[in-house]
Amino acid sequence: MTRTMIRISCATLVAVLSLLAADFAAAHHILGRPSYSLNEDSNTPPAVQGEAEAVGLYGGFVVTYMVYPAFPRPGEPGRVNVYIKNHNDKAPYQGTVTFKIRDGSQFSWLWGEDHQTTLGTQPPDDNIHRQGFVFPDEGEYIISASFEDGGQPYNVEFPLRVGAPAPMGYVFGIALFALLVFTLVQRRRSMTGKMRSLHADGGNA
Repeated sequence: MTRTMIRISCATLVAVLSLLAADFAAAHHILGRPSYSLNEDSNTPPAVQGEAEAVGLYGGFVVTYMVYPAFPRPGEPGRVNVYIKNHNDKAPYQGTVTFKIRDGSQFSWLWGEDHQTTLGTQPPDDNIHRQGFVFPDEGEYIISASFEDGGQPYNVEFPLRVGAPAPMGYVFGIALFALLVFTLVQRRRSMTGKMRSLHADGGNA
C-alpha cells in the first residue's frame, strides 16, 4: 500500500470519526419538554407516523405514534404523541410511558444502546401520552416508548430525522473509507499468499 493511500485512509478516518463524535454529542444533550411545548392547535402534519405491536408473554398492545412538527429542526420544540390500546379488548392503556432517545446514525452500534437520554415519563392525557422535546443538533435519532403492564415490560422504537438530510459528502466519505479498508484487507491477503508461496517453494528446494 503506497504512502499516498495511507495518508488518504488516515484523513478519511479522521473525518469520519469527527462526524461520529458530533452525532454522539448531539445524542447526549437532548432536552425533554412538557407535552404542551408544541401548540396543540397546529395544523402541521406529523414528521413520523406509524403503528406497531408491542407483544409480551401475557398479551400485547397496539401502539400508534406521531412526531410533530412535519420537519423537526434543531433548537425548535417538538412533540411525540403515543396512543396505546390493548390488543384484545381495545381498552386504552392508562399507565405511564417513558420516552427515551439515542443516536440512530450508521455507526450507532459503536456506542451501544446504553448511551441514551430519557426525555421524560408521562401519564395519559385524554388517553394519549405526550412528550415534548428540543433537539439542539441535527442528526438521525431513535425514539423509544416503554411501559409496563402486569409486571411485563413493553417497548416500541421508531426513527426520526432532525434537520436537513445527511450531505452527500458524508455518505461519500463513508463509502470511500469502506473502499480503502477493503483494499487494505485485499492487499494484506495477497501479500500473505505470496509469502506462503515463497516459503513453500523454499521448503521444496
